[in-house]
Amino acid sequence: MFMRKLTEAPLALTFRDVVILPGRSPVDPKDVDVSTYVTKNYRLGIPVVSSPMDTVTEAEMAIVMAKMGGLGVLHRNCSIEEQVKMARLVKMADMDVKVVPHITMDDQVKRAIDIMERYGINIVPITDKEGTFIGVVTKVDAFLRREEEPLRKIIRKDYPCVKTGTSIEDIVNVMRDKFLTELPVISEEGELIGLITIDEIVLKGKFREPAIGRDGRLLCAAAISPFDEKRALSLDKVVDILVLDVAHFHNDKCIEAMKRLEKKLSADVIIGNIGTKSAVKDILSKLERVDGFRVGIGSGSICTTAEITGALAPTLFAVGQVADALIEEKAKVPIIADGGIRWPGDAAKAFAVGASAVMLGYVLAGCDESPSPIIEIAGVKFKYYRGMASKAAKAKRYAADRYSKVAKSIEEGIEALVKYRGSAVKVMAEFISGLKASMGYAGAKNIKDMWYKAKLALVTPLGAQERAPHSVIPLSTLGKLFMRQDLSAT
Repeated sequence: MFMRKLTEAPLALTFRDVVILPGRSPVDPKDVDVSTYVTKNYRLGIPVVSSPMDTVTEAEMAIVMAKMGGLGVLHRNCSIEEQVKMARLVKMADMDVKVVPHITMDDQVKRAIDIMERYGINIVPITDKEGTFIGVVTKVDAFLRREEEPLRKIIRKDYPCVKTGTSIEDIVNVMRDKFLTELPVISEEGELIGLITIDEIVLKGKFREPAIGRDGRLLCAAAISPFDEKRALSLDKVVDILVLDVAHFHNDKCIEAMKRLEKKLSADVIIGNIGTKSAVKDILSKLERVDGFRVGIGSGSICTTAEITGALAPTLFAVGQVADALIEEKAKVPIIADGGIRWPGDAAKAFAVGASAVMLGYVLAGCDESPSPIIEIAGVKFKYYRGMASKAAKAKRYAADRYSKVAKSIEEGIEALVKYRGSAVKVMAEFISGLKASMGYAGAKNIKDMWYKAKLALVTPLGAQERAPHSVIPLSTLGKLFMRQDLSAT
């Protein structure tokens, strides 16, 4: 009986254990269709969901993800009011406009510089106390002044702006004629809406359509707990999708709590996290509202669950388990592969075993749009990143809600730094390009094709070394090599 647990144990493969075998391809990579369903009712232009972590997804990330055709899931490591406010900001966002804070002429230069650095912009619009546009402060003017000076001394009231509804062609003409990369956008009444930037225009060219919610606005999702009914009902009035944010949802108490809650919700519901066939069968037999599954336990780059508890359902293995269970149950429920996805090839492998979309934390944590500040160490830029079961994240959750229930006292995540990557638009453009190339190698013209056409092969630990550059010294590492030699010499 006990030895069978060892001799008959399934092989829990990870993304590092397999490769995609090249197949006959009927399509060029640039023509591969990566659109997908993230729930039964909502379709995405790109199969990417940003993780509900407080160092990854707040309103700014959710807005840019939806604009690119993906989905951002707002974290719940805050008060209900703060999370609802973030959701409203996503819903209020113009599909072509970058939302920035409103500041007045009485604010100081330091405030303008902080906003420019935080949002990666070169001008800050100035409004009166009612929000009416007055002018702008430019980066050049701000950096030439003392930080404590009021903005009224350097405001440019003759700076051009455009009204909502202005065509992209006309906006580009104004930018070209005036040699500008950013323009304030105002309403017919003169109220500031935000900025239209050259980056937003490039984004519109790189990604076909934004992801749209039930109200015709940007698609928005938020993380909830099945035990926090007040939060769920408050968010249900605003967002399109509610994502269960539980490390191990296959738990009787979780399922029973969700059973009571589901009847009161109108938004689509994504259940997770799960990692086995039995989880699917139990959940589908007891819940009526399952619009998507979030799959994978313990594979995240800053997750220590497997190390501490010994429990792990690697994302690749877990997706295969869940996908097979759904076929057996004759249920069509989209799967989001969550955890351990570092490269486009990992996403392609997840699609090969049945996923419909992938959830990214590590890849997006280093982007401008993530909430953490940029930290510079020895001339290299980083951003702070932490697991939601880390000591710091749990302390923040308790501070935001001192009556919150603590299910586990142990920490199952760490705090870390990730390399700064720049804008999410640039990062996602590269990621999607790599994903299309991976799918092209597999011979798939879309994600459904990946389910049936893609073939995987196992690699040995030694063979895995051939997947990356080897037997050479990459030029990018020469600086570090010489630095180590200098240090050893001293």
